Amino acid sequence: MIRKIIQIDEEKCNGCGACAVACHEGAIGMVNGKAKLLRDDYCDGLGDCLPACPTNAITFIEREAAPYDAQAVLENQQKKQGPGCPSQQARLFQREEPQRPAPISHPTSALRQWPCQIKLAPVQAPYYQGAKLLIAADCSAYAYAQMHDTFMKGKITLIGCPKLDQVDYSEKLTTIIQANAIQSVTIVRMEVPCCGGLEMAVKKALQASGKFIPWQVVTISTNGTILD
Repeated sequence: MIRKIIQIDEEKCNGCGACAVACHEGAIGMVNGKAKLLRDDYCDGLGDCLPACPTNAITFIEREAAPYDAQAVLENQQKKQGPGCPSQQARLFQREEPQRPAPISHPTSALRQWPCQIKLAPVQAPYYQGAKLLIAADCSAYAYAQMHDTFMKGKITLIGCPKLDQVDYSEKLTTIIQANAIQSVTIVRMEVPCCGGLEMAVKKALQASGKFIPWQVVTISTNGTILD
């Protein structure tokens, strides 16, 4: 099929590897000190890598290429993690207790609408109009202590877990994005591979919507730090 895909100018590439890090799908790798598109079907055509390149060596072109394969990308990510699912590995985190008691406060929730589960949320509602949309993994609010202030404040929040719900959110999210005037999309996911399903669903929905909407992905580690 003819589709949009990245092209890397090896003469401009300085070998920094920033694009390979920015490519969550693993489509880009370093070969002989230069960035290279390893597999067409791993490239989603959304261009996470473009702003990461300091030499502007990456551009979009349209050419014959295999279609983007989200399932293959997810399987590759899981394979890199080795045997067993990291989301089910038991771990204990050592936390430093504050020497002085923290002052008593009563923080206010930043949740602006209900319901917030993707499966339960309506596809059309007044609060979507002009909204900045946060699509977050269920676990992220428990892992990251400042979730409300850092990510939820001023946004409409939708949450889900593809591993537990065992559903493809992309169709519903596509309808939400198409039917409403969404300003931006922020994806907050966990570092575990199964959370890649949430990111893939949102990217698929953005592509299918036919709209150009600013978006970003933030990854939270299992011990509660921001990785991206």
